Amino acid sequence: MIKTLPILPIYQAASAAFAPLSPLVLYCRRKLRRDDYDRDGERLGRPSEPRPPGPLAWLHGASVGESLALLPLVERLAARGFTILVSTGTSSAAALIVPRLPAGALHQFLPLDVPQFLARFLDYWRPDLALIADSEIWPNLFLATRRRKIPLLLINARISQSAFQRWRWFPRFIATVLANVDLCLAQSEADAERFALLGARHVKVAGNLKYDVNAPPADRQSLAALAVRIGSRPVWVAASTHRGEEEIVLAAHQAMAQTIPGLLTIIIPRHARRGTEVVGLAAARGFTVAQRSSEFEVDENALPDVYVADTNGELGLFYRLTGIALLGKSLLPSRGGGQNPIEAAKLGCAILHGLNVANFEPIYRALDDARGAVPVADADTIARVVAILLADAGRLRLMGRAASETVKSLGGACDRIMSAIEPHIAQLSIESRQTPMN
Repeated sequence: MIKTLPILPIYQAASAAFAPLSPLVLYCRRKLRRDDYDRDGERLGRPSEPRPPGPLAWLHGASVGESLALLPLVERLAARGFTILVSTGTSSAAALIVPRLPAGALHQFLPLDVPQFLARFLDYWRPDLALIADSEIWPNLFLATRRRKIPLLLINARISQSAFQRWRWFPRFIATVLANVDLCLAQSEADAERFALLGARHVKVAGNLKYDVNAPPADRQSLAALAVRIGSRPVWVAASTHRGEEEIVLAAHQAMAQTIPGLLTIIIPRHARRGTEVVGLAAARGFTVAQRSSEFEVDENALPDVYVADTNGELGLFYRLTGIALLGKSLLPSRGGGQNPIEAAKLGCAILHGLNVANFEPIYRALDDARGAVPVADADTIARVVAILLADAGRLRLMGRAASETVKSLGGACDRIMSAIEPHIAQLSIESRQTPMN
């Protein structure tokens, strides 16, 4: 373990010195389509919206899954009279969460973890509560929040075994950072134990907020139009696929198409920008293929063998069109494998997944045990399982119902979190009554 170096002061000095290079970092992020050019100022702590008067709760979720999980809590805090400020770390997360925020809620991008940018952000927004979701640990952010006496709460907190082992190389550093956290509400007993061992105080288990999020919405007009185009064709979806997995999905389609006439395979790449790449893979195998982002090029009255849905925010649409969903980032070895199956399960889909689901192991284990999900190792297994489900509507319904009931039974985290943070809300109420009017 590295114990002797004063790592935190070094980190603070290095990040402060990094400030002049931040435009280059933002340029690179724009090239990767992670940021919007016209909102670069927010990354530097410059606000793009006026701060409303009154109490303000700031909630942060880094990417799509983390930010969407905040929605139940956003609604509850808004009902308690807080103005809501949600920050995210990616433009894709912003595109999905902003339309689902309640009236009056605001969105900003999280500033880079540079002291002067964070000071600008916090001094402008003056949040009364700071709630940071999932596995986001930003040293300067935590220190700056505590320095301003803003209650800092980790919610839906999780830390993987591999991340835990990495942090243990810097015990004093992480313990000092986590000492700034007023309350840590972990997703599981294992997460709670890891946070406590790293130095977090007041650690409790509250469960996973993702179980409390409503099923993803779908545009009714698009749903009706696609349902007409699909007609009575057998259809399944491979969602949130990553590079290398589409070849496995296409091989499964090829195997099934020999015995299932009219089979339609919908592929939703995790990163929409890969749509053209996935279309090329399907075309190279000789399949007819269409790309949703280029819908104007497609015959409105017919869908091809393979439909590449390279758009953001439409999972709810495609889960409603089929009862079978294969979840990606699970078929190939990768660090932190698996994608969130809860949305598909809430909409009654039978879940298929690969063997690499470490990031979501508890929910996949629960779904497997309830027979709402089944692991598949390769293209042949995928083809065999999908073919069985397409041929047996009764089995498909039972599997989808088991998935839906399983995720419903695991809800309640929002209630537990609200109960746990109630003392902080009550203290704010007391302080506001004691503050003299100007």
